[in-house]
Amino acid sequence: MNIDHSKPLEYSTETNDLNIIGFWVFIGAEIALFATLFAAYFILEGRVADGPSGGHLFVISTLMIQTFVLLTSSFTIGLAVNAMRLGRKGATIGFFIITLILGLGFVGVEIYEFYEYVHEGLTLQTSAFSAALFTLLGTHGAHVSFGLFWGIAIIIQLAKRGFTPRTANKTFIFSLYWHFLDVVWIFIFSFVYLKGMM
Repeated sequence: MNIDHSKPLEYSTETNDLNIIGFWVFIGAEIALFATLFAAYFILEGRVADGPSGGHLFVISTLMIQTFVLLTSSFTIGLAVNAMRLGRKGATIGFFIITLILGLGFVGVEIYEFYEYVHEGLTLQTSAFSAALFTLLGTHGAHVSFGLFWGIAIIIQLAKRGFTPRTANKTFIFSLYWHFLDVVWIFIFSFVYLKGMM
């Protein structure tokens, strides 16, 4: 394996470069997935049948907690990558753990939010609006949940192997994934929740 020491460790081999390019292609496919879910939601959001609408369901306090923890986790994963580039293993793992704890908090609040929706009479079968809403939010939540398990696997590898071109590459790719989920959340925050409250 030829390592180019003039580049950051996550880009230091040809395989690493190709992995990052491949992951950007994957993110392109994910953008198409979420664009489709958003389009379906926008078409169906007014079709509430006899069920509640977003204006009746959405709670600003829950929304702000979710937004705060997820955007803060985007900052901490950025700090983890910066610590990795400085060769600080303990700090990298520490920021990674904080990121995952924040992600877990986000998922916990989302589960509570879904419980409240069901309590208010909104289920997947209530209306076209509810089906589109649960599908969009659930898909994003599932991505965050998957990220928690993926992040734990990377932490274990960093703890065992330290910084290698491979572990650095995995850490960087995970950070791209996590930032992508935060960008999707900003769209959900703006065009689902805030629009629904107006």
